[in-house]
Amino acid sequence: MSTIRDTLEEKLARFKKLELDMADPEVLADGARMSAAAREHGGLAKVANKYREFKRLTDEIRGCEEMAEAADDPDERDMAEAEMAELRKKRETLWEELLSLTVGGEDSHRTRCVMEIRAGTGGDEAALFARDLFEMYKHYCELKKWKLEIMDHSATEMGGFKDITLTLEGENVYRDLAYESGGHRVQRVPETETQGRVHTSAATVAVMPEPEDIEIVISPEDYRVDKFCASGPGGQHVNKTESAIRLTHHETGIVVQCQDEKSQHKNLAKALRVLKARVYEKKREEEEAKLSQTRKGLIGSGDRSQRIRTYNFPQNRLTDHRINLSLYKLDQIIAGDLTAVTDAMIEYDRDQLRGDMID
Repeated sequence: MSTIRDTLEEKLARFKKLELDMADPEVLADGARMSAAAREHGGLAKVANKYREFKRLTDEIRGCEEMAEAADDPDERDMAEAEMAELRKKRETLWEELLSLTVGGEDSHRTRCVMEIRAGTGGDEAALFARDLFEMYKHYCELKKWKLEIMDHSATEMGGFKDITLTLEGENVYRDLAYESGGHRVQRVPETETQGRVHTSAATVAVMPEPEDIEIVISPEDYRVDKFCASGPGGQHVNKTESAIRLTHHETGIVVQCQDEKSQHKNLAKALRVLKARVYEKKREEEEAKLSQTRKGLIGSGDRSQRIRTYNFPQNRLTDHRINLSLYKLDQIIAGDLTAVTDAMIEYDRDQLRGDMID
């Protein structure tokens, strides 16, 4: 079974490969490839350098062990053992830092991701809940100083969202948001309810790492492009010109559309970013299915069919069913303060991984 050490080795190998790429004249001459390589290299730098240090300390510990075993002089043996104890302490501290950086799997270093929020059962109330989830993540992004961009959305007459697609960028953005993938259920008195009855409705969230251009290549012949007039509010120009774009990926059947921009060119660029993320995610899911035991016991794998969370407004309670966490401050969480939830998720996964430190 794969362990965190395997993941760290893969990250370090990728980091070294990117270092070579960034010194390659062919990559240096290609601005787009160089930019993508530099961005991925920067995202991996912290964990790769810490893991290099971890390996160095492990080698030094082994050296001290050999020295202690071979020493005839008791003082020399005591000195080697004292140094070994100090090195082990440093290594354990470093291991905890590596756990924090590596929780979330091989994509935990990603600084960009795509999020899709879709209304589920519950009609207009579900669409309004999808809007509330969007607002929650938007405010959380502001708190974390991440960049958020709307790629596409479908609004309802009451101001809710049937669906909305976002891209997010910033440090630890994918690691922190990967736990949001799944089914979200809300229990509250809807705005449309006149008799004060509590209703239950739902929305689903999918969070996908956004790959760099050098990792996944999609050529124009790999997809079909359909152009159509944008629907919904936006003025005459948006509604009467074929600025909206729909892409259909031939191999996977994945369909992506974008109509938020007035420019057809900008909508195509946005749609391609989302398509690459969804194709990458599909391939990643296929690999994880082959190695299903790899993430057994971890919660960041993001099964979208799973109901992960309940938002109970009458009790001001949020419950995450994966780790039996209940927090009675839903008003703060829905306003964007997700830190307590995210920290609890990361700590749970970190506990599952702790046993992987081996000499």
